[in-house]
Amino acid sequence: MNIRLNLLIFLLIPVLSMAQYSEYEWEERDSWMPLQQIYELSEIVEGNKVADIGCHEGYLTIHLAKIIGDKGRVYAVDVREDRLELLKDHLASRDIENVSVIHGDYDNPKLPKNTLDVVVIMDTYHEMEDYMTILKHVNASLKTGGKIVIIEKLKSRIEGRSREAQVDAHSLGPKYVKRELKKAGFDVIHENNDIGNWENDEDKVMWIVVAEKRK
Repeated sequence: MNIRLNLLIFLLIPVLSMAQYSEYEWEERDSWMPLQQIYELSEIVEGNKVADIGCHEGYLTIHLAKIIGDKGRVYAVDVREDRLELLKDHLASRDIENVSVIHGDYDNPKLPKNTLDVVVIMDTYHEMEDYMTILKHVNASLKTGGKIVIIEKLKSRIEGRSREAQVDAHSLGPKYVKRELKKAGFDVIHENNDIGNWENDEDKVMWIVVAEKRK
């Protein structure tokens, strides 16, 4: 029994590492992640206060920290402390000091109120069970006119399926998200249903929706 358990753990380690996008994979991720397009659509600029909800080990957080500079601040949120500890190590090794690391709850990212210019949720929204509660917290954290940016992938095999079926496949389409954003007090101002292929996989099309806090 122990031999079988050890074998299962050994086989799972590579899978778990891929899911978390460890630091050694970041350079490869840069080859397929359309970062510049994300910055432009989100209007993220130097001096902004930006949140990265679902930051994992810090891939996007560290890119954002460079863009917003010393006068800005990134609020990096995750529900797993082990990921946040790794993020802290990455920040320290790079001498990055403009990032606040936040251990959020599953229904509350614990962001400061009326402070943020942009909140980014990348490849994480589909995991949120209490998404309407989280959207309300995000709305409260944004300045008037602040933006929420949701980036997801839609797998071709579940396109057109129910929200539940898409989430079960660790995927989600923009149709559901736009409806939820509107209900939470946002107006969609930009959308692009194809900004590239996640992991260069043609069956995983990335999309982005940018919405503004309703005045």
